[in-house]
Amino acid sequence: MKTPALLIMSSALLLLGACASQQTEQAPQQGSTAPQGAAQAPGAQTQGVAPSSMGMNPLHDPNSILAKRSVYYEFDKSDIKSEFRPLIEAHAGYLRDHAAATVRIEGNCDERGSREYNLALGQRRADSVAKAFGLLGVQGQRIETTSWGEEKPKAAGHDEAAWAQNRRSDIIYTHE
Repeated sequence: MKTPALLIMSSALLLLGACASQQTEQAPQQGSTAPQGAAQAPGAQTQGVAPSSMGMNPLHDPNSILAKRSVYYEFDKSDIKSEFRPLIEAHAGYLRDHAAATVRIEGNCDERGSREYNLALGQRRADSVAKAFGLLGVQGQRIETTSWGEEKPKAAGHDEAAWAQNRRSDIIYTHE
């Protein structure tokens, strides 16, 4: 009699195991013009604002769009490229959903240009992200902006590849 009960329990466990959810790995999108480590193009992994099934904060989940914290710019520009809109929208959504969260947006530049010019350009870049957050419903008092100009490069080097990494705004959570 023990054998049929054991068989039924084994079958039930196998059935439960087969029904368990499986996570699939998404392939990175091809053709992105953003520097390595930047947000993917529109449509790429726009979910991820909600906590994962294991209770991980999406800000710390490397598979979440919220793990990406840099917006990159063209030379001498401060307007947000369309490929970074999903990133901005995801962070704005997180901020709307988490009333205690605050951010500092740090504008950065490459080494070209005078110190004063780069500080001003970095501030315009930080302000453009802050303005986008505001338009998406994030209260202004929860956003701080600052410019580092060329003082905090992400990449060393004196070529376009390094400069592209350094023309950015970084989203820094000061309180989660």
